[in-house]
Amino acid sequence: MDLRKIKKLIDLLEESNLTEIEIKEGEESVRLSRTSAAAAPVAYAPAPLPAPRAPEPVMPMSSPVDAATGSAPKAGDDLPAGQVTKSPMVGTFYASPAPDKPAFVSVGQQVKAGDTLGIIEAMKMFNPIEAETSGTVVAVLCESGQPVEFDQPLFVIG
Repeated sequence: MDLRKIKKLIDLLEESNLTEIEIKEGEESVRLSRTSAAAAPVAYAPAPLPAPRAPEPVMPMSSPVDAATGSAPKAGDDLPAGQVTKSPMVGTFYASPAPDKPAFVSVGQQVKAGDTLGIIEAMKMFNPIEAETSGTVVAVLCESGQPVEFDQPLFVIG
C-alpha cells in the first residue's frame, strides 16, 4: 500500500469522530486506531453473515446393483445363504483402512469371528465392522465410500 494513501487515512481519522479504520487491498491491510482517555465505549455491529446457501438436493442412497436382477439388494431381498452382517449405524462405509491400502476382505476370503470386514465413519469416528461368525465371505454388498443406513446389509458370510 502506498505511503500517501496511509497519510490520507491518518488525516481522515483525525478529522472524523472515528476511533479506528481498517482498509484491505488484496493481501495488504492497514489498521489505524486512536485512543483517548475521554473516549466513550463504542458498540460494534457484528459483520454481516454470508447469505445462507440453498440446501443441496438430497440424493437417494444407492446400493450396489445385483447384476443378475438389475436391482439393489435390500434387507428384505433374497441374499446369498449365510450370516448377514448389517450396518450398526448410519455413516460412510470404507472397505480399506486407507485409499491406497487393499480391502480388509474380499469375496471368497476366509474370516474368523472378530476379524475386521470394513469400517464405517460416523461423526469423524472410524468404527470397525467385525465378523460375527467364522466362514467364507460370500458377498460384499457395499462399495467403499458409499453412505450406509442403519441395519443395511453389508456382508454375507457362509
